[in-house]
Amino acid sequence: MGLIHIDLFTTLDGVAQAPGGPEEDAEGGFAFGGWQAPLFDDVVGEQVGSGMVGMDALLLGRRTYDIFAGYWPNVEEGEDSSIAELFNRLPKYVASRHPQTLEWANSTLLGPDVVTAVRELRDRHENIHVIGSLDFVQTLFAERLFDRLTLWVYPILLGSGKKVFADGVVPTNLRLVEPVVASPKGAVMQRYLLADGTPAVGDMSTGDRDS
Repeated sequence: MGLIHIDLFTTLDGVAQAPGGPEEDAEGGFAFGGWQAPLFDDVVGEQVGSGMVGMDALLLGRRTYDIFAGYWPNVEEGEDSSIAELFNRLPKYVASRHPQTLEWANSTLLGPDVVTAVRELRDRHENIHVIGSLDFVQTLFAERLFDRLTLWVYPILLGSGKKVFADGVVPTNLRLVEPVVASPKGAVMQRYLLADGTPAVGDMSTGDRDS
């Protein structure tokens, strides 16, 4: 069965809205579009690139799909060309509440039962990546319908904006699967595996804790 990876850039206070540019998503009057750009460095770039190894499908919410479809097919030679080649070639699946025409090559609109459709994708692909797509990600969290969660956490606080865990989540265990990576500009990459069960509790005053 294939794996579903959720890949997100977020501030320290959990804001993940419009990291890439001012025009990406100004919904709600968000004034900090492009907050990631001043903090992006070679270490982040290398980690983003290594995280794409083995990717064989993209699973996107409608807004992120529209942003990607307007950008990646138009990238020419340059630092983004290898990512553009990958994204343009891969099958792309789009979760949307409304019917729409998908003009980006190799794109498919999921049916109205998105949860069932996503489960079925695991039988067709080995590594399905969800990038951005915050509204859609809330559904995946609620259904525990993911296998890996990768967060690039940046050392800024924005206070308002769409957040990674906007609606709360089902109590869930995660396990860190590789050492945390810190970049020169302070971004920290954390990659987690969805684990069984729900969070345990104890009493610190009685020594009911791991030593």
